[in-house]
Amino acid sequence: MLQRSGANQTLLPSIGLIIGGILWGLFWIPLREIGAAGVKGAWPGLFIYLSVAALLVPCLLLRPGLVRSSWRSLAWCGLFTGTAFSLYAISLFLTDVVRVLLLFYMTPVWSTILGAVLLKETVTLNRVFALIMGLAGLMVILGIGAQFPWPKNLGDWLALLAGVAWAYGSLNLYRLENTGVFEQVLVFVLGSLVVSAVVLLLAGDVMSPPLEIAAFRMALPMILFSTVFVLPMLFLTMWPASVLSPGRVGLLLMSEAIIGIASAGVLAGEPFGAREMIGSALIIGAGFVELMVPGATAERKVAN
Repeated sequence: MLQRSGANQTLLPSIGLIIGGILWGLFWIPLREIGAAGVKGAWPGLFIYLSVAALLVPCLLLRPGLVRSSWRSLAWCGLFTGTAFSLYAISLFLTDVVRVLLLFYMTPVWSTILGAVLLKETVTLNRVFALIMGLAGLMVILGIGAQFPWPKNLGDWLALLAGVAWAYGSLNLYRLENTGVFEQVLVFVLGSLVVSAVVLLLAGDVMSPPLEIAAFRMALPMILFSTVFVLPMLFLTMWPASVLSPGRVGLLLMSEAIIGIASAGVLAGEPFGAREMIGSALIIGAGFVELMVPGATAERKVAN
């Protein structure tokens, strides 16, 4: 049941989402390490999702009635959130980390539009202001005076599509009732697994390059590390997405963009100078406005 909740009830999931966004912002590092071992395209995601599913599915078997009552809605959510995760991971091999983050983080625009149209949310003044600040920050980081953040290659398009899929998937998570975070994470992982498998079966060599056993063995330690890394990241993303409105989810996840761009600048030699710092400050400001200023959007009451 949807209820209005005050700032205290949304503060904890909002903080959790920011932490989840920070983990997302670092996720490119183990993925690139796996790629450096020779496992690229949709393969890294497939192996990571298989490993995570191997941990989660036995828990499901202990509670066979867990998803029975709402499996159709969960499957629908898993399809879109899984598509987002899968395409996001693949895009990191096909274009710059900065471009992936910028194009994915058109998400608040799609989330706000979907929330207004499908959930009849009131688009408050502080939400509009936060959106303007966040998108301005992304534009500054990209260098809007020189180029517009329009997709220029396959990786760019996948990142943009991942953002659209996440916006719709998080909206459906928000609409779910009587489902726990475990179910949400499980369908997210299974959806990612299915989409990655379909990509490997149907896509060309760019997204499903041949896999060598020697490369897999070299990448296996990092795949296992990524499994441990991904689990808290998913729980800190899916739980807040089920209790916060889609627009707020998209805005607060911009913390991923800051961490991702900064870490890419330090570790991958991608740009991080004054422009990136100013843009990051605007993004932080957008999150602060959304987090601290009372708004009129409905949030789902946080349950224990």
